[in-house]
Amino acid sequence: MANKIPRTPVREQAPEVRAANFEEVCFGYNREEALLEASRCLNCPRPRCVEKCPVHVNIPGFISKLAKGEIKEAADIIALDSSLPSVCGRVCPQESQCEGACVLGIKSEPVAIGKLERFVGDWRIEHPELFTPQHPAPNGKKVAIVGSGPAGLACASDLAKEGYEVKIFEALHKTGGVLVYGIPEFRLPKEKIVAKEVEAVSKLGVEIENDVIIGRTMTIDQLMDEEGYDAVFIGSGAGLPRFMGIEGENLNGVFSANEFLTRANLMHAYDDSYDTPIYTGKRVVVVGGGNVAMDAVRTAKRLGADAYIVYRRSEAELPARVEEVHHAKEEGVVFNMLTNPVRILGDEKGWVKGIECVRMELGEPDESGRRSPVAVEGSEFVIDTDVVIMALGTSPNPLIRDTTDGLDTNRRGCIVADEEGHTTRPGVFAGGDAVTGAATVILAMGAGRKAAKAISEYLSEK
Repeated sequence: MANKIPRTPVREQAPEVRAANFEEVCFGYNREEALLEASRCLNCPRPRCVEKCPVHVNIPGFISKLAKGEIKEAADIIALDSSLPSVCGRVCPQESQCEGACVLGIKSEPVAIGKLERFVGDWRIEHPELFTPQHPAPNGKKVAIVGSGPAGLACASDLAKEGYEVKIFEALHKTGGVLVYGIPEFRLPKEKIVAKEVEAVSKLGVEIENDVIIGRTMTIDQLMDEEGYDAVFIGSGAGLPRFMGIEGENLNGVFSANEFLTRANLMHAYDDSYDTPIYTGKRVVVVGGGNVAMDAVRTAKRLGADAYIVYRRSEAELPARVEEVHHAKEEGVVFNMLTNPVRILGDEKGWVKGIECVRMELGEPDESGRRSPVAVEGSEFVIDTDVVIMALGTSPNPLIRDTTDGLDTNRRGCIVADEEGHTTRPGVFAGGDAVTGAATVILAMGAGRKAAKAISEYLSEK
């Protein structure tokens, strides 16, 4: 019986070894392990895992093929709904999505859907000769995609498969958006995985132009009026960091997680053969509790610093993935829960020397349903540190909003768009973090795919 087989463990680097290198933590399954784990799937007639997947991958379908050793067929099934399986298999929050809904998880452990998706995605990358990209007849319509992150890549690949002439405009010199600048190498290898997934989108006929900042190099109006694009999809992400507004945030040694991770990931600061400067000092405090905070604190640890998390709620409220928190603890990261910064302390030369915090206790639930932290009077204390990294979320850059007439944004600076991606400007669609604020790779992909469908409908009617 499938449900009698225990979940197949995944091999990883030892914590004391990986805490000093940037190689991938998780080795993933080999063929034998993948087939054994796939055999655990019950192939439910009404699969709850599919409902909980933002792009609705046919999970029982691909797993049943994998269980029979039919890996190409498994890859073909995933490809119908996901253009980035090797990425999603690594960074999706499966525990709160597909795996969280798995029936096996009620009495034992759920099927390792993410690890199986990763195995199939990686197998596809390793066997490109078996997969012929679709090149349908051109339909004569042009679509511009702003941003080459998961939303833009998903939207572009879906439209290319329908015969649209698609071009991606990317502000940075590398393609991949948050996949290249935000997520560290030890979670998502750039050359081995991200570059290959981007290459697969290019092979569909999608053109990619880097170093183009829409809103500065060229506006949305120019794309439509001068360059002849029939529709535009904005998937420009949320790259504007938030700060707390406390005393001392302008001291030397205070960074946003965005800047710190971009230096490390996109600009290879962790690699001695690059000259990118990055400063950690001896001790780093990261403020925040999400996945970005875990990425920043684990990066700081690998760069040789003693690394600390400061988070104002308890561990039960941590928004980061359970796996990321577990890995961080194994690597020696210290967690200061129910702790909130009140000011950053500097020395006479203007460099960070400490962070003053106050103890918190949980009060009544707020509008998100999480209990609100309340300061404990008189509980202030100081953590000595050389660097403070703020990982408090991000919002979209206002550049596109400020240069595009008729494009509404909300009070957080996010583009106003409906479920299908229609904005308030006809012919302009948006999705991913540019609409929701910082969220997950798979939600951005889902938004990109919905927008592709809406763009196709809009242009067919037009």
